[in-house]
Amino acid sequence: MEEKKNIGHLFDGIAGTYDQLNHILSLNIDKYWRRKAIKSLVPSQKVLDVAIGTADLTLEMLSRKKANTVVGLDLSAEMMKIGEQKVAEKGYAEKVRFDLGSAQEMPYNGDAFDAVTCAYGVRNFANLDEGLGEMFRVMKPGGQLIILEFSYPTNPIIRLFYNFYFNNIMPFVGRIFSKDQAAYSYLNRSVKNFIWGEEMVSHLEAAGFKDAKFNTLTFGITTLYTARK
Repeated sequence: MEEKKNIGHLFDGIAGTYDQLNHILSLNIDKYWRRKAIKSLVPSQKVLDVAIGTADLTLEMLSRKKANTVVGLDLSAEMMKIGEQKVAEKGYAEKVRFDLGSAQEMPYNGDAFDAVTCAYGVRNFANLDEGLGEMFRVMKPGGQLIILEFSYPTNPIIRLFYNFYFNNIMPFVGRIFSKDQAAYSYLNRSVKNFIWGEEMVSHLEAAGFKDAKFNTLTFGITTLYTARK
């Protein structure tokens, strides 16, 4: 999609309302998804949180003592500003560093992190395989990968409601709160056009990861992927 070339700018435009809308549009189920993801994370010294955004996943892993320090990478400076504020308010400022940069060209040495996480960011990569390859490169051998991403329900009844919600409710609510119709229309399309399940697992394996698995959550609306280097 053309929007992926300017994804940082797109998220800059909705940063101020992003958290509120996430909770409203997901009926607060997004909090459960993050808890589920971090529950599967082995306690790690140094974690890279790709597409850290407003730092909700980072805060979850720190509050559950699943990470000693976290480095966050994102293309949206405005999203990270909000994330920095939230991290400071929770008393974790010294444990988190925010870096502006691309997942396709990470500014880190190889074998630098004990684990890599990413919540709802991989579908926004301009090149998925390059991003997964970089995750593999910067992870230490034996390290753990945790990815949360939206997926498409297979149940025809659930899919009917899902399509109505994504095509009508979500863009409408997003437009009211954020005043940015283009951003929430993109989010809708990005979910529908992205791969999931076994196809995503095959890309993880192609990047070099082992033990790649997926677990669908909440009728298949979201999928949790885990793998190791």
